Amino acid sequence: MKLGRILAKFGGHKSAASQAQPVSAHVKAADLHILDGNRAEEAGDLSRACECYRKAVAAAPGYAAAHVNLGIGLEAIGNIPLAGESYEEALRLDPADVFANYNLGRQLFSRQAFDGAEPLLRRAIEGKADFADARVVLSRLLENKGDLHGAATELEQALRVQPKYFGALSNYADVLLKLGRADDAAMILRRAVAEQPSDFETNHKLAAVLLELGRPAEAESFFEQALRCNPASIEVLASLVNLQMAQGNLDKAVITAEAALALRPDWRDLLFNYGLILKRLTRQAQAEAALRRAIEIDRTFVRAYHILGAVLISQGRIQDALDTFAEGRNYGADVLDFDSTELFALNCKDDISVDDLFAQHVGYGKRLEETCPARFHSFGNIPDPDRRLRIGFISGDLHYHVVSQFLLPLLEALDRSAVEVVCYYTGDTVDTMTDQVRKLADVWHATRGMPQDDIADLIHDNRIDILVDLAGHSGVQNLRVFAQQPAPIQVTWLGYLNTTGLSRIQYRISDNQCDPPGLTDRYHTETLVRLPHSQWCYRPFVEVAYEHESPFVRNGHVTFGSFNQMVKITPAVCELWGDILTQVPQSKLVILGVVHERAQEILYGNLETAGVDRSRITMVPYVALQEYYQWHARVDISLDTMPFSGGTTTCDALYMGAPVITLPGVRSWSRSAASILTTLGMTDCIAESTQDYVGRAVQLAQDTRKIEQMRTSLRSKMTASPLMDKQLFARDMENAFRNMWRTWCARTGDQ
Repeated sequence: MKLGRILAKFGGHKSAASQAQPVSAHVKAADLHILDGNRAEEAGDLSRACECYRKAVAAAPGYAAAHVNLGIGLEAIGNIPLAGESYEEALRLDPADVFANYNLGRQLFSRQAFDGAEPLLRRAIEGKADFADARVVLSRLLENKGDLHGAATELEQALRVQPKYFGALSNYADVLLKLGRADDAAMILRRAVAEQPSDFETNHKLAAVLLELGRPAEAESFFEQALRCNPASIEVLASLVNLQMAQGNLDKAVITAEAALALRPDWRDLLFNYGLILKRLTRQAQAEAALRRAIEIDRTFVRAYHILGAVLISQGRIQDALDTFAEGRNYGADVLDFDSTELFALNCKDDISVDDLFAQHVGYGKRLEETCPARFHSFGNIPDPDRRLRIGFISGDLHYHVVSQFLLPLLEALDRSAVEVVCYYTGDTVDTMTDQVRKLADVWHATRGMPQDDIADLIHDNRIDILVDLAGHSGVQNLRVFAQQPAPIQVTWLGYLNTTGLSRIQYRISDNQCDPPGLTDRYHTETLVRLPHSQWCYRPFVEVAYEHESPFVRNGHVTFGSFNQMVKITPAVCELWGDILTQVPQSKLVILGVVHERAQEILYGNLETAGVDRSRITMVPYVALQEYYQWHARVDISLDTMPFSGGTTTCDALYMGAPVITLPGVRSWSRSAASILTTLGMTDCIAESTQDYVGRAVQLAQDTRKIEQMRTSLRSKMTASPLMDKQLFARDMENAFRNMWRTWCARTGDQ
């Protein structure tokens, strides 16, 4: 390191020759040695420079400037103790010497001798008010002592003198962050980046601050700039992965994660995030491999077992998922999350009775309510039956998801003079649909990462009258919040067509077709509230035209199709489909959404066992949304699944002109397609038995005129029905909420 840089950093000293005052011959000689030292420094010969400064001291031992320069020279060659002695001697000779005060103060600060350093630094500033370096060191001293406001003041003064002083800008940003002034810190960091665009730490710090301020797009650009400064920064790569995941930019996130894993292939948490990204991209085989690798690294990694089980469920491998949950339970003290996801999987099993499944839900509810006792036993909500209600919706799926797809029409049409909408978003993905929901909320709370106790406190403090769960045992579960009873009335709707098992959720919203009175009430811990028309208000994710010509006209044969989740296509369903295709000899079958090779082979095997040659089967992986809708143009008749019926996929098929054949059962979740078809007046598509299911599908396949008529009329039938009448739906929901509220007010008044 050159002495000039040391001088610039630590402070220099004017020689007597540069001052307009008489000097002695000894001082003149000393100044000549100082000039020789400067020349040696410029040549990079620090040892010779230091020797010149020693000669200066020898020539004029009473000359403070010579001792200061010797101290600087000694620091340059690493002799810190002797340098300190030189500064002390300079101060003995001249207590007001600016650079002696500064350099000794700086040394004492570096040794954390703050009490000794502070007066020296202040004396240096008194002698040289524009001494920016001294103010920066003093600011760091004050910051260490906890005087953040004093530190900020010194840095502001330093920047007035040197507005482009990079070190001062960087330190000032740190102090502002500690003062809670993140916006100001971001502005200062931008100035620092402008001065040194290639500084890794500053770009990284600015990115983190912008992310904290909720400006993810800007944050991403500075994370990327930091990465250009240091491409091997695993920390920045990991931050980018998390950011891109949160923005829903999964294609970029997977590339970033792979770059990070190339640098650190055994990073457990990054493998977990990588698996999560792949799961969301429906690259299930790769997701499974990543999660299994994370578990190999850490057999106790409970979260990985949980997500791996969900991946296996999406492939229809229910028993494999149950085995994974069982293993994960060995390593987790709190296994309720496993239990909840397992309940979702059990809905798809053929061999569990509705009574047993209900008992398992009730058992879960009791365990959860014991773990999370009700904490709120009084509410400040005014029990006026006719006042404006505060309705809280809580979900982790307020992004590009079917929950938002069905929620948006309701939020658009609710009468805001009657209800106020408060949304609690517990998810970690933000996209354009998130923005749509947020704009429709009167109040929006992003609660990602908040402990569920804190979310419950927030809801209670907000005095929510009716809290609506949109997930149940699917998606991102928030049942721990509901177990604490933060709102006087708690409801579940939309995301899970079954009971939650909780006694502290008082109602589940359904309709008369999905839950006919007297049929499923006994399988619910909640009271069923049946909307008079439908529990859904549908709109497609994107507006798409549909093919008016039936596929059989082009193909010369009828094509059946199923776009339901793979997990819903059970062996029993395959057997029925086999019977249908056997009785319609030239027909074909399209199944969309099967991405895993093992899952494909299982499905092929089940259908071949049912008598269907695989040449008659087309399996399609997950596709982009537009292509998903366009695939309906290749299907004449959609076949529903059982015991887990289709909801969104049923609406999509009908909207695109493909009639749906369904077989409802006793279970609520087996009746969603029947509910939708009944709302449309299409009861002839609803079977009463497995034999009738096959018969109705075969009969419709033989009635090509009816297929053509349905193809051209279903779109208009859908748009004219209650299924797409958001105003009607909103009035039905408002009435349901009002009746719940009046019941609570009456009970409260009786107490």
